Amino acid sequence: MNTIDPGGRSVSERPVTYIRFDGWLAHVENAFNLFAAGAILALMLLAVLQVVGRLGFNTPVPGFIDITEQAMAIFAFAGIAYCQRVGGHIRMEIVLGRLSGRTLYICEMLGVILIAFTVALLIWGSWYHFDRSWTIGDSTMDIRLPTWPSKLMVPVALSLLFLRLCMQIYGYARLVVNPSREAYCVPMIEGVEEHAKHEIEEAFGDDVEEGGAR
Repeated sequence: MNTIDPGGRSVSERPVTYIRFDGWLAHVENAFNLFAAGAILALMLLAVLQVVGRLGFNTPVPGFIDITEQAMAIFAFAGIAYCQRVGGHIRMEIVLGRLSGRTLYICEMLGVILIAFTVALLIWGSWYHFDRSWTIGDSTMDIRLPTWPSKLMVPVALSLLFLRLCMQIYGYARLVVNPSREAYCVPMIEGVEEHAKHEIEEAFGDDVEEGGAR
């Protein structure tokens, strides 16, 4: 006799390996996103020191522009896979919002496949630029910071995004085969009320109950 989960699915029907890998990948994505947030915070504090030092003591932070340029790669790319996982990217749903069932899942899967192909090309190109920077010892103009760490961040972050896209392709493929299956690891289109409800739940957590707040 199979054990039934709260969603009504037997354990044998659930893609256990797929869900476990998604959990592992989510931990890595969370770490990269936290790293991006830390880079933004550090850059903000550095900007404060730059302003205070320049206006108050006439001693600006050495190489502030160089540091800013290199840090941009971190907060621009490190959180991109996390954003894809939670469906945070801006996207047009004028057509998709009118679709449902297998038709919707086919369109979503084709879109993700196209994105994955584009990301694969970007990984190849960005790795080439990293390798060239590493080989020639490229550095910034002012304080001679090596540029390879920031250029390495791009293919690494994009590779993480590529893994997430592959996960979503498989997730949508499951739904294309059988639209009645429970959706795992794929962002789903929500209505305005559902989206607002989830934002409230994320903000207040356990303080929100069905029908109101405690």
